[in-house]
Amino acid sequence: MIYAVLSPDHREALFRGLTTRMDEQQPDGPSPSPPRSNKRVAGTRRSFLRWTGVAAAGAAVAVVGTKVLTSGGAKGTTGLGAGSGVTLPSPASTLPAQTRSLSSVTDLEINGLTPLITPNAEFFRIDTALSVPNVDLNAWRLKIKGKVGTPLSISYEELLAMEQVEAPVTLACVSNRVGDDLIGTAVWQGVELRTLLDRAGVDPAGEQILGISVDGFTAGFPTAAAYDGRSALVAIGMNGVPLPRENGFPARLIVEGLYGYVSSTKWLDSIQLTGWSEVNGYWIDQGWAKNGPIKLSSRIDVPQEETKPAEGIVTIAGVAWAPNSGVSQVDVQINGEWNKAELGDSISGGMWRQWFYDWDAPKGSHEIAVRCHSADGQVQTGEPTPRPIDGYTGWHKRTVTVV
Repeated sequence: MIYAVLSPDHREALFRGLTTRMDEQQPDGPSPSPPRSNKRVAGTRRSFLRWTGVAAAGAAVAVVGTKVLTSGGAKGTTGLGAGSGVTLPSPASTLPAQTRSLSSVTDLEINGLTPLITPNAEFFRIDTALSVPNVDLNAWRLKIKGKVGTPLSISYEELLAMEQVEAPVTLACVSNRVGDDLIGTAVWQGVELRTLLDRAGVDPAGEQILGISVDGFTAGFPTAAAYDGRSALVAIGMNGVPLPRENGFPARLIVEGLYGYVSSTKWLDSIQLTGWSEVNGYWIDQGWAKNGPIKLSSRIDVPQEETKPAEGIVTIAGVAWAPNSGVSQVDVQINGEWNKAELGDSISGGMWRQWFYDWDAPKGSHEIAVRCHSADGQVQTGEPTPRPIDGYTGWHKRTVTVV
């Protein structure tokens, strides 16, 4: 397990290399994504890809960036292992409280624009497990222990029987460079973390929640994050189906607004309440920051830098995210001048938002950039992070040649 001692950046490079070779050896695997175009269908919007729709894309593979890593097993399986016969109960509510149904939210109709919900088969995967754990549900129990009044041991069946919630949450890797794709959004389903913690009774000294995987991986975050109003749950479902094995079956932690290296323990074995300084999660001892809030950021999806749009109206579009508070504004810079973009639908502060700007483009080479504003008044910085131990910063930029 040499990989387990590498930094998240080196880990990313290793996974990309491994999965590239796997792709070359598997001609029957998924076809590469078609090149993004910049054609916008004027005046139309397509229905929001609700989780029941994106689940049909299959949970048989997980994606590291744009490369595919198979789960093992027979072709055509769901990748659920022992959970292939599991049926998820219907969620009782959506986090946070919604003023409209999720099914009424729509994606912007722009070719090449990232969809609001990432299909399971395209969701990035970054972790220390080179071999995906195959958990036996008959033996598995979720333990809640440490600084609690009543330690708990909960079976998968008991989790299924508890009140279920769903939450659309954008997750990001701390190794996600500006403009990169180690980020995705899913509708997660499970039990609110605070519900389980309240049942156990958290001791005041239990300032940290330490997630422990079945393979020993650990990640820790403040206990307050389970109680401050953000979406935080023990997830057993992803986009309408039980968690794929590659994404943490049978259960994982999902905490809105925190990078995965401090919060998103997959293949969850136990939740341990500790003092904040008593124990460090795995990556903290490798030199990464103890606190890991996701940075305010944005990305240009179209036009791609290698495309050469024709003179006239060119649509610039992408996604932006401001964890916990939400995106209130996106600005597009063209040759040094800022322009206010149009925003797509907003679901919650914990989820990214689509944006676009219709630009009357003259011929020639042009420099474009993007920045976003959060609902609580922050503006995305253009300064690159000199040593990104807690995430990358800066504006995503592109050079576009109009012909």
